[in-house]
Amino acid sequence: MTSAANFWDKQARGYAERPIDDVPAYEYTLGRTRSYLKDSDHALELGAGTGSTAIMLADGVKHITATDISGEMLDIGRERAAEAGVDNISFANAAASTAPEGPFDVVLAHNLLHLVDDLDSDLADIAWRVKSGGLFISKTPCIAEPGLGLKFGLMKLAIPMLQWLGKAPFVRFLGVSELESMIVNAGFEIVETGNFPVRPPSRYIVARKL
Repeated sequence: MTSAANFWDKQARGYAERPIDDVPAYEYTLGRTRSYLKDSDHALELGAGTGSTAIMLADGVKHITATDISGEMLDIGRERAAEAGVDNISFANAAASTAPEGPFDVVLAHNLLHLVDDLDSDLADIAWRVKSGGLFISKTPCIAEPGLGLKFGLMKLAIPMLQWLGKAPFVRFLGVSELESMIVNAGFEIVETGNFPVRPPSRYIVARKL
């Protein structure tokens, strides 16, 4: 976790200034997520980064706890929350295994699951933090899907060298069916899915804790 945290600490300011890659896809999934929230909910976001999504969803819940392994990312999130006047959000430096215990009505993990090196363990930690009948909502790039073309084939080949140079984080090459099976095996029932964007597929999944 320490090396990953150091990597993201170094990326924090640049990450904060980077525009959203696909605004329509982001806004659509943000709206879908909002449709599942209630003003009585206590929510947890894992891998919250600089807090943008948590801040935008905060008015749909009673309280949201935004967590990340990068302290630098969270510092930016605190600045943004203060600027936006959002007062029902708290920030915590944590991974799935060390996040507040809850249980929570909703746990969110957007653009995170492909970046953890023990996904089965993290999903178990997530399931433990979701109350019975509560929701786990995630969105994950699935770049192991076939037919993505030369660009992504070359990217897969380049990532190990970039990691060795300290220029890339750990990345798991997930397929859609593999990801969904892992979430189901962690104790969830999938209630909604979709790819936003379609190519490369970023799998949006809403799952209910059994």
